[in-house]
Amino acid sequence: MSHIRGSHHMTLSVGGAQEDVDFHVGTLGMRFIKRTVLFDGSLPIYHLYYSNAAGDPSAVLTTFPWRQAGLVGRRGTNQAREVLLSVPSGSLGYWSRRLVEHGVDVFDTEVFDRHRVEFRHPSGIEYVMVGVDDDPRVGHAGNGVPPEHAIHGIHGVGIHVATPERMVEFSEEVFHSQGKLVEDGDRAAFRVGEDAPGNHVELIADRSDDQGTWRYGAGTFHHVAWNLETLENQDELKFEIEGGGYTDISELKDRKYFKSVYVRTPAGALFELAVTHAEGGWTCDESPHELGTRFQLPEQFEDRREEIFSKLEPIEATK
Repeated sequence: MSHIRGSHHMTLSVGGAQEDVDFHVGTLGMRFIKRTVLFDGSLPIYHLYYSNAAGDPSAVLTTFPWRQAGLVGRRGTNQAREVLLSVPSGSLGYWSRRLVEHGVDVFDTEVFDRHRVEFRHPSGIEYVMVGVDDDPRVGHAGNGVPPEHAIHGIHGVGIHVATPERMVEFSEEVFHSQGKLVEDGDRAAFRVGEDAPGNHVELIADRSDDQGTWRYGAGTFHHVAWNLETLENQDELKFEIEGGGYTDISELKDRKYFKSVYVRTPAGALFELAVTHAEGGWTCDESPHELGTRFQLPEQFEDRREEIFSKLEPIEATK
């Protein structure tokens, strides 16, 4: 039987590239580990990667900046909406102050009897910091963020959905939900797969918003990736999902750093089944200390390097 080893990464459609780097690296202190391009289609669009200190699979946020292409998305229901980040317990006060100092509006909330800090990416995407005890992942102490407050990685994802019961059904039947479903008002939470970092899913009942967009467009989620660890395990889960009648699922795609299969869930959220590439992962084209310093291209675009680079917004990142 297949298993899911927590989250792998999240991918978001944002606005400007420099604005995105400034937010993740400058404000959140994350490590900039990869600058490449969107592999699908022929339009030159950055694909930027940010992580904790080690680039753990459960700690990577990636973005497509769409401002140059003029594509804007619409947040709504039946769509992944919230990036839940794990930070050390006791660090929420620090993050509230730091975010305000960087010009970010902050909202303190209480969900599932736990204090949270909510804020937004410059493109409008919702972020939530959750204090977590005993998270073994090591945060990246960048741009003035001290090690004791650095972001561990992904805690989970918040998905707005008109019919939560359909997503609960999907998770129980084929996506390895674990433990008791916990509810708090219009929000229900469960864990996916093994007790591994980043495996929390929160469903927000939302019957008032219009349907959100699923295509590329600034200000929206693109997908949530889950860590399947091996290609054999990935195949097994793909067959289980298809066997359950959920056939809106892709064939295997090689993303250079990982290999992926995508499934559209009943909640509208796009889930990816990801396996880190056996031939090196993030370090297949850069050494560990060089990560994020050079512009990388997949082989199919290498002969267009100068053309593609000339069309992209220049970006700089302070380590």
